[in-house]
Amino acid sequence: MTINRRNVLSIAGGAIISPFCESEGCAAATFGLLSSELGTATKFSFDAIKHEAELLSKKPYVPLARTESELVNKIDYDAYQGIRYRKERTIYAGADVGYPIQLFHLGRYAPDTVDIAIVSKGYSRNIIYRQDLFDIPADNPAAALPEGIGFAGLRIMSQDLLSDWFAMIGASYFRSASPFNQYGLSARGIAVNTASAVPEEFPKFVHLWLEQSIEPGSPLFIYALLNGPSVTGAYKMQVRRAPQSNRISNSEMNIEANLYLRSDVERVGIAPFSSMFWYGEAAVQQPRDWRPEIHDSDGRAMFTGAGERICRPLRNPPQITTNTFVDHNPKGFGLLQRDRHFDHYLDDGVFYDKRPSVWVEPIGEWGEGAVHLVEMPTGEETWDNVVAYWCPSSFRKAGESRTFHYTLNWCDQPELPQGLASTIGTWTGIGGPPGLGFKEREPNKVKVVIDFKGNCFNGLDRASGVELIVDASRGAVTNSVSYPVVGEALRWRAMFDVETLGLEIVDLRAYLRFNGQALTETWIYQLNPLTV
Repeated sequence: MTINRRNVLSIAGGAIISPFCESEGCAAATFGLLSSELGTATKFSFDAIKHEAELLSKKPYVPLARTESELVNKIDYDAYQGIRYRKERTIYAGADVGYPIQLFHLGRYAPDTVDIAIVSKGYSRNIIYRQDLFDIPADNPAAALPEGIGFAGLRIMSQDLLSDWFAMIGASYFRSASPFNQYGLSARGIAVNTASAVPEEFPKFVHLWLEQSIEPGSPLFIYALLNGPSVTGAYKMQVRRAPQSNRISNSEMNIEANLYLRSDVERVGIAPFSSMFWYGEAAVQQPRDWRPEIHDSDGRAMFTGAGERICRPLRNPPQITTNTFVDHNPKGFGLLQRDRHFDHYLDDGVFYDKRPSVWVEPIGEWGEGAVHLVEMPTGEETWDNVVAYWCPSSFRKAGESRTFHYTLNWCDQPELPQGLASTIGTWTGIGGPPGLGFKEREPNKVKVVIDFKGNCFNGLDRASGVELIVDASRGAVTNSVSYPVVGEALRWRAMFDVETLGLEIVDLRAYLRFNGQALTETWIYQLNPLTV
């Protein structure tokens, strides 16, 4: 890769030079960095990272010490907002191809350092922290930090450097703002012992390596070394932003995760997500907030190995619950934000209607396991209370190692198999016929309403013979009916009552069928008598 000489800048009177000299076999591709901000060049290979992860797994876990922890803790929210990465020091800015990158500063809410290196032509050099990379007010606690303390993470910028669309910061977390330039749920490298009988672990990416390709349209390669009390790992992530036909851009990731268990674990979560669901349209109790809905995601979707497409609306349960969906060689799963109507949220500050959906597609066979959905109670929107991941059935013992290969697509909605309608809304309310007085109501019945939408309803009407198939784990299902919604093209409604007598949760499963074939994805839900 060669330098575009027209874009070479000068900073503080010194020319920005190649971080890799030709005698080391490395060409420059890192506009924005000085040679004093780069360490010694060393040979690089992903095989070496895998070897290091395997060796680490055979040694006792030693957590990284937090340097200057008292001083870093003084960089609170307000102080952190006063720190800005300098645009002219953006890594890869001005290159002919590739993605511009800026680095995150350490602070109270991002105290853990991660080594970050640049890779070019088989060599890597660590980036050394210098305050010159940032605009830091003189009275900011960060102004007292020493050279070389490190960084909290990185973000990929838009070409105009006005915003970012991908970020990695904290433990093994990363996320994308695609496709609507609005961050929402987060992905993780791995989840360990989530919602189990033992404390959850949060392994960390301790070293990241960045490599740009000289080919137009090629991804950014991010290599990562993971270390935690019970697991180590070596990751290769290919990240790209892909324009779509509707003038938005998805973020596409191809991930190879090589994992090594240092200790026995209760469960390992592969391709995990963390999201927030406070309340949605199915809420029966009136929320305290004035906004009609508040959530980053409203449903978990799954494409089973047997070919069934499942949708499970999210809930805010009264206690921590874990649902497992057993499968063999799953074809896909993810957390979705399907409701894109602004007036359903009325939030013009954080725009919940623009939060991304994320879809996982395994590459190769993942074998036996289950998709876990963990939901925790919350009374606010400031912390994630939903976790989803794949849990393999036979990866729990110290000394075991496995490789998982998959893609992540940060998108509006993943595509459904042709001919299937999607779930676009779920509501619950008082059971029985509408218009009954309080004394006439049936207190142990709940009305469930599901709306589906898809081209498969074209030409169908009430007389076509569309069937509503409903199964309940307990209690009687009555008053079931399905019909096209008046005045709404290609939208079909399913409605039924379910008995909720007793305190046990009622598991529900429903779909529409026509001529013996499924018209819709399978809708799955849980009714908790304590909340209806």
